[in-house]
Amino acid sequence: MRNSTTSRQALLQACGDSFRKLSPVTQWRNPVMFVVWLGSALTSVMALFALAQQQWSEAIFTGAISLWLWFTVLFANFAEALAEGRSKAQAESLKGLKQTSWAKKLEQPTEHAAFTTLSAEALRKGDWVRVDAGDIIPCDGEVLIGGASVDESAITGESAPVIREAGGDFASVTGGTRILSDWLVIQCSVNPGETFIDRMITMVEGAKRRKTPNEVALSILLISLTIIFVIATATLYPFSLWGGHAISVVVLVALLVCLIPTTIGALLSAIGIAGMSRMLNANVIATSGRAVEAAGDVDVLLMDKTGTITFGNRQASAFYPAEGVTEEALANAAQLASLADETPEGRSIVVLAKQRFNLRERELSSLQATFIPFTAQTRMSGIDFAQTRIMKGAMEAVRDYARQQGGSFPDEVVQTADEIARRGETPLVVIENQRVMGVVALKDIVKGGIKERFSQLRKMGIKTVMVTGDNALTAAAIAAEAGVDDFLSQATPEAKLALIRQYQAEGRMVAMTGDGTNDAPALAQADVAVAMNSGTQAAKEAGNMVDLDSNPTKLLEVVHIGKQMLMTRGSLTTFSIANDVAKYFAIIPAAFTVVYPQLAELNIMHLHSPSSAILSAVIFNALIIVALIPLALRGVPYKAVSASALLRRNLWIYGLGGLILPFPGIKVIDLLLTALGVA
Repeated sequence: MRNSTTSRQALLQACGDSFRKLSPVTQWRNPVMFVVWLGSALTSVMALFALAQQQWSEAIFTGAISLWLWFTVLFANFAEALAEGRSKAQAESLKGLKQTSWAKKLEQPTEHAAFTTLSAEALRKGDWVRVDAGDIIPCDGEVLIGGASVDESAITGESAPVIREAGGDFASVTGGTRILSDWLVIQCSVNPGETFIDRMITMVEGAKRRKTPNEVALSILLISLTIIFVIATATLYPFSLWGGHAISVVVLVALLVCLIPTTIGALLSAIGIAGMSRMLNANVIATSGRAVEAAGDVDVLLMDKTGTITFGNRQASAFYPAEGVTEEALANAAQLASLADETPEGRSIVVLAKQRFNLRERELSSLQATFIPFTAQTRMSGIDFAQTRIMKGAMEAVRDYARQQGGSFPDEVVQTADEIARRGETPLVVIENQRVMGVVALKDIVKGGIKERFSQLRKMGIKTVMVTGDNALTAAAIAAEAGVDDFLSQATPEAKLALIRQYQAEGRMVAMTGDGTNDAPALAQADVAVAMNSGTQAAKEAGNMVDLDSNPTKLLEVVHIGKQMLMTRGSLTTFSIANDVAKYFAIIPAAFTVVYPQLAELNIMHLHSPSSAILSAVIFNALIIVALIPLALRGVPYKAVSASALLRRNLWIYGLGGLILPFPGIKVIDLLLTALGVA
C-alpha cells in the first residue's frame, strides 16, 4: 500500500511539475521542445482568432492541432518531471539521515581530555570529538584513537555493524552513523554542510545537471536537424503561393513538429536523469551524469583480486598427510585444532573435514579441552585435551615448535609446503604433540560465476585486469583460473598509476575500484573511479563514484548501468529518426494534395482527408512520447554483445520498429477521428 501511495504521489507531483515547466524560460533549455512550444502558442492564437471570426470548422481543426501540440510539450515535461521526482524522493530519504545531534568537542586529542558539549553544526574542520557507545557520529572524520563497532545501516542499508579503528584503511567515519560499542576520538575532516551525506544530497538533487559531452553532441545534432526542418518548412509557404493554393500556417506548424526529432528531444533529459537514478538504486553515488556516461564508454577494468575476484578469506582446499599418517587422521587433528577458531580459515578446515570424512564438529566442553589462541609471537593456534596438544600454523613456526618439543620435521613435509606455496596457496602445518601430521592447503577461492562475467565483458570489448600484491606466480595462477585478460602483480601505488596512464595514452577508458589511501592517486587518474564507502576519506574524495555497500564487484554493475544509459539514448534516437521518416508519408501527401493533386498517389495509407491525416500524425507524435516514457526511465535491456551486434540489434528493433509503427498507429487514429466525425 505504501508503494502504491508513493507512486500515486509521484505521479501527481510530476503532473503538477509538467504545467510549471511550461514557462518559456524552462522550455528554452530544450531547443527542440521550445520549437514545439512556439508552435503550440502560435496555433492557440490562430484558433482563438478563427473562433472570433466565427470560422467554426477552422477553429475546431486549429484548436485540435493546438491542443495536441500542448499535450506533446506536457508529455515531455512529464517525462522529465517523473525522472526528477525519483531523484527528489531519494534526496528526501537522505535528508532523513541528518539528525540534530550533540558533540563532545575535546580540548586535546586524548582519551581523557576535557570536553565541551555543543551542537554538531558548530563543529569545524580540524576539531576533535569523542564519541561513546550509543552516540551519533557528529561529523565526517578520521579516527585518531580507539576502535569501535559502528552501525552504518542508515547509509549502506546493511544491518551488520562494521569496525572503525585508528590507523590503516578503516579509520574513516561518516557523520550520521551510530556507535554501538566502545568509544572513538575523531578529528573532523569537513565543515558543517560539507559532510558526506550533504554531498550525497547535493549529487542526488542535481537532476538539473550539466549535460554530458555525449548528450551535448546529440543535442547539437537535434538542434541542427530542427533548424534544417524549420528552414525547409518556411520555404514551403512561398512555393505553395506560387502554385496558386496557399498552405495553411497551422498545417505547416503541424508538419514541422512531426518532422523535427520531438520524440528523442522530449525524452533526452529524462534518460540522463534516470541513468543517475538507476546508479543510486544500486547504492552507488555518482558525482555527475558525466561519470555515469563515462562508465558506459569504459573498455578497461582494473580490479583488486581480494574481495572482487576472490572471496578474500583463504579457504581450506586439501589435506596432505605426512608419511605414515592417513589423510583422515590429519583431517581429524586439523578439525580439532580449529573447533574454537572463528576465523574464516579455521571454519573452512572444520567444514572440509566434515565434507571429506564426515567428521562432525565436537564441543570443546564435551572434550574438556582448552583452546590455544593465535598470537603474533607463536604464529600458531590449537587445542589441549586429554594430555594431547594439537597445534597448527605457518611451516617455520611449527618447525621451531617441533624442535623445541624434541621432535623432528620431515623433509617431505617441507617439500609439500613449498609446492603448495609455489601454486599460490598457503600451507598450514599441523602437529600433534611431537608428531608432524601433515599440511592443510589454504586457497584464495575464486568467486563462482566470475569467469562467466569476465567472458561477457570480453564480448562487450572490455579488457579485465587483475591488480594484486601477490607475486607473479600466484597472480598468474589466479588470473588463469578467474579468466581475466591480464594482471598486475606486486602492485604498488606507483605501478597502478603508471598502468592507468599507459592505457589512457592508448586512447582507452579506464575504470578502477579502491578503498585505501594508497589507491587515491590511481582513483584520481582513472576515468571511472568507484571508491568504497568503508575506505579512507582520501579514496572517497579521489573517486567520482562512491559505493555505499563497499562491494568491489559493484564495478561490473556500474559499467552495465553506464552502457545501458548510452544504449537507451542510442536506441530511442534511432527510433525517433526512423519514426519521423515514416510520418513524412502521412503528412506531406495530405498537406500538398490541394497544391499538387498528383501527390494523392502517395497517400498509401488511404487516409480519410488531408485534415484527418495531419491531426492523426500530430496525435500519434504526442502519444508515442507517453508510450516511451517507461522505457526511457527503466532503460533498454542490455546484453553483453559486441558493438557491431548491438548496432544491428538497434537497427532491427528500434530502427525498423520506428519505421513501421507510425503506419498502423496513424491509420487507427485516422479511423477513430473519422468515426467520431472530428475530421
